[in-house]
Amino acid sequence: MSKVKETVEVEVPVRAAYNQWTQFEEFPNFMEGVEEVRQLDDRHNHWTTKIGGVRREFDTEIIDQLPDERIAWRTVGGETRQKGVVSFQRLDETHTRVELVMDVEPSGAAEKAADMTGTIDRRVKGDMRRFKEYIESRDAESGAWRGRIRPGG
Repeated sequence: MSKVKETVEVEVPVRAAYNQWTQFEEFPNFMEGVEEVRQLDDRHNHWTTKIGGVRREFDTEIIDQLPDERIAWRTVGGETRQKGVVSFQRLDETHTRVELVMDVEPSGAAEKAADMTGTIDRRVKGDMRRFKEYIESRDAESGAWRGRIRPGG
């Protein structure tokens, strides 16, 4: 399993950065290769991705969510294996540090090659840069989900 870590500082309050990240169905607007995310319920999302010409569908489960602080998830179905956490740190009234840490297990030849050549790491860096552009270009976040999910709960 490969670990990917990227941090970006965004010029929005922590609440706005967190609220926008909870709008999972908008991920295709800034995540390369993500074609669709459907939120199934408060904990589960269904993803469709196409990376290097390979289409994958998989499900994720949110295992820990604390508003304005973090969202942790893991895959629970499909060919993709990953887990991760995105955390939000208030820097001041109008600036937030957003850190994404993921463990990714490449499942096929294309994914293994992408991992070995650093493509996955570059893609995550680009996604975080595009999230910064996306949230900073908006007048306000497009929605929010402020619920709390506890580990094992």
